[in-house]
Amino acid sequence: MRNPRIIFAFALLSSTALVAQSGVTTGATLFPQTTLPIVFANSVSADHSKPGDLVIAKTTQVIKLSDGSEVRPGALVTGHVIVAIPFSYDKTPYAKQKESVLEIKFEALSVQTATLPLHVYVRAIADPVTSSDARTSTGFEGLPTTWTQIGGDQLNPSEREIRSSDGDVVGYNKRGGAYAHLIANNAGSVQCDGSNSEQPVSIFSASACGKYGFASTSLDSAGSLADPSHMALSSAHRSPKIWKYSTALLEVLPDSTSASMQQ
Repeated sequence: MRNPRIIFAFALLSSTALVAQSGVTTGATLFPQTTLPIVFANSVSADHSKPGDLVIAKTTQVIKLSDGSEVRPGALVTGHVIVAIPFSYDKTPYAKQKESVLEIKFEALSVQTATLPLHVYVRAIADPVTSSDARTSTGFEGLPTTWTQIGGDQLNPSEREIRSSDGDVVGYNKRGGAYAHLIANNAGSVQCDGSNSEQPVSIFSASACGKYGFASTSLDSAGSLADPSHMALSSAHRSPKIWKYSTALLEVLPDSTSASMQQ
């Protein structure tokens, strides 16, 4: 994989992006279907990580809580590695290669001095190259710049509307980022629902679902009501890896309403 130059929106990883939140009350929760656009701040891989290793990401748009307060971009999302089985090539003639596995679990969103437990599924995840390409201009000289969101929607920074490849308005480009009603989609192991509430989507399309990039790697689990916040990647060709600057769109599961701020 080539080494992308991440020079677009991910200045959010700098310490200056950790803007303090205000007005968050004890007992605040994340509503079901709330999305958390994130960018990974460290790399984790099946061949170099071990169970228990910390996974760190940061939010890239404002997240609204149930008490009406806002968690601003740069808030920490943390988790840990559950399983890390590196790839080992079997040289036996005609051998079926054993799968390498990387599994992680998202645990908490940090807000001020409190933590909000996460009960989410990974609606979509993209490697750094795909993420960077979502902020690469497709405009020609003298014509407006157009960005292609991950999943295919078209965003022109000078316009308010975000449109699908068919020209339909599917979201809005507002101050602070891209917002949309989520559109149901099916990506095999990931069943993405639709919503009637406007959610932050950052560089993802309203219908983005599953994995983007991550060649020769399968997304076996993205999390569910029965197994929340659990993501599993596997490959029979290489050791799965989530590179630094990979991005994801997490969506809060319905049972998360029981999760309250823990001081």
